[in-house]
Amino acid sequence: MKTDESLFELRLAADDRDLRAAQRLRYEVFVGEMGSDGPLVDHANRLERDDFDGLCDHLLLIDRSRDPALLEDVVGVYRLLPGDRLPQGQHFYSEQEYDLGPLLGCGRKLLELGRSCVHPEYRGGPAMMLMWNKLAEYVLDRGIELMFGTASFPGTDPAAIAEPLAYLHRNHLAPESLRPVARAPHRLEMDRLPAEAVDRRRAMQATPALIKAYLRLGGCVGDGAWIDHEFNTIDVLLVMDTTQMSSRHRDYYTRRRGDET
Repeated sequence: MKTDESLFELRLAADDRDLRAAQRLRYEVFVGEMGSDGPLVDHANRLERDDFDGLCDHLLLIDRSRDPALLEDVVGVYRLLPGDRLPQGQHFYSEQEYDLGPLLGCGRKLLELGRSCVHPEYRGGPAMMLMWNKLAEYVLDRGIELMFGTASFPGTDPAAIAEPLAYLHRNHLAPESLRPVARAPHRLEMDRLPAEAVDRRRAMQATPALIKAYLRLGGCVGDGAWIDHEFNTIDVLLVMDTTQMSSRHRDYYTRRRGDET
């Protein structure tokens, strides 16, 4: 676990080399660790990529002590797609899995988050918090009101995560006015256990850190999970209304933003 914040740089990808470094990290995490695949994955060059990459901003966490020539310097990445950047007629990435009708019809400024990952050596340290702080700056600068995106449980066995899914559905379901709905044929009902079989502590221990981070910031989930056999995951759709963010986190992010300007 790397914890020396002085080594880090946070910025958006500026050129093709930056993008390839992000795609290299995504390959190591999603393909190497999680067993994912896809039609545009470049196994020869170890790049995880898709058709959305050219539309998006890519938030990079860079360790200056690592070799950029070997594409090893990017140790964290977040892919960001503002709604006003979508060409007419094109859909968000999440729409492959979820009906986003309530979000698309709400008239508010949207940001889709995706492809978030951190190098194994940097997990458990300051990496995610640093990236969240920079994401908050990005959101404030652009007046984003709603953030959303899929987040994943590893594996495709519904029984293995029945308890956390049931807990999320019962305690963190998005309001109906903003509630995306998982699409058939890979839709998975989340509330599949009786109430007495769901323990909050166990459920949270079985929930990935990224999902818990969204929940702490007031995030909620859509109706139904989606089994992604190509990525070897079960996905939930997370929604966060930036105006409803807890005052503690909102004040923290706003203060940090003020300190930097």
